[in-house]
Amino acid sequence: MHRPSRVSIFLVIVVATALVACSTPADSPTAGASQDDGTAAPSATGDAPASAGPTGDPIVVGSTLSLTGPLSATGGIHQIAGEQFVEQLNAQGGLLGRPVEWVVLDDESDQAGVATLYERLISQEQVDLIIGPYATPLIISAMAVAERHGYVMPQHTAVLAPLMTYECQFPSWSIGPEPNVFVPEQVYDALETLDEPPSSIAFVTNQSGSTDFITHGQPDSDDRDAVSIAEERGLEVVADVAYPPGHDDWSAIAAQIRDADPDFVMMNSLGVESLGLIEAMEQLDYQPPMMFSLFPAPGPLLGLGGTGEGHLSVSTFEPNEPILERMGDEVRGIVEAFQAEAEAQDLPYTAFETQATGSWTAWEILVEGVEGAGDLDQQAICDYLHESGAETTFHGQLEFDAEVNNFWPSDQTLKQIQDGDWVIVWPEDAAAAELRGP
Repeated sequence: MHRPSRVSIFLVIVVATALVACSTPADSPTAGASQDDGTAAPSATGDAPASAGPTGDPIVVGSTLSLTGPLSATGGIHQIAGEQFVEQLNAQGGLLGRPVEWVVLDDESDQAGVATLYERLISQEQVDLIIGPYATPLIISAMAVAERHGYVMPQHTAVLAPLMTYECQFPSWSIGPEPNVFVPEQVYDALETLDEPPSSIAFVTNQSGSTDFITHGQPDSDDRDAVSIAEERGLEVVADVAYPPGHDDWSAIAAQIRDADPDFVMMNSLGVESLGLIEAMEQLDYQPPMMFSLFPAPGPLLGLGGTGEGHLSVSTFEPNEPILERMGDEVRGIVEAFQAEAEAQDLPYTAFETQATGSWTAWEILVEGVEGAGDLDQQAICDYLHESGAETTFHGQLEFDAEVNNFWPSDQTLKQIQDGDWVIVWPEDAAAAELRGP
């Protein structure tokens, strides 16, 4: 079933003003509905609000996000994108003709508390629908609660396909059923196009979730992974360093990488971890010729200035002008509205990029499932998505096959910091610029 994507962009600061730069207590929800006086909120693009708004009791969507803690730089991106989507959804008539409210609890970037918060949302707040949090370990915790209660859970950043076994979780970011193969092969393919490809590589890996899976595969298995594929391709692995989640003292690892002196560093990390390592290496007057970060917060790396030039990462969308021209006014409007709100909230990086795209797509999957089912029945929503998939703005039509844990063929790309901005550079048919070497 093909549905037109939602394109009118509206922004509203909702019931609780949980700004990214501020701490939001775990018991303080935010919700998207209307202004305090009950009137329709003004459009961020200047268009008049829809004349006929949704009516009746609100449909409440619950989730957690990392609004504080080490993952907050990325959690804030998801918050703004979600608020933007909810407001434009209500401006176009809501969901099943009813207004939508979004209740967000701060999980403080701590996996240990996520299950309790989702239990609260479902059992005490009795939300109608849920969306997953940010980061694979937190999503896995939330997924266990969703499965126990039979809730559909769209989620935007868990790509560890083998562990996402709940049939009613639906990923909005896919690296296919074997991300441990897809990611390194994509990176190495790109590097091999350089005039002087790297011949040695060092790995630095967060031991949690999908990051370690990309580097080492599953424990005690014959999986191919970033290390084994590097060796297959003739790259000399000169260091393989792991660190626990929450690690923040990078001096020892920086010294190990300096001493190994690789041509290329592959850091399978989260949030601002790669920033910490780069700054520690700078203290040692060392900078590797090329470096890759798997899931970084995008803004802090740009803040490095010249030190960040040439840095690589994964991407599903970047607002590069050639890409905006290809995708049209609809996407340009989403990008511009997000940037305006991100600037107003002093977000470190105000571009609508991969993380925001993941949030937007997760909301589209949820809405498509509910509208297709015509009901809030969780099993009906899940069945509809398996049968009909979801039409999305940034990825087109998605199909969800439970046999591969609903992970669809990946359209992920690689981006690189060039002249102070993130630019998609690989594969060539999706690129906005050519990959640059050291």
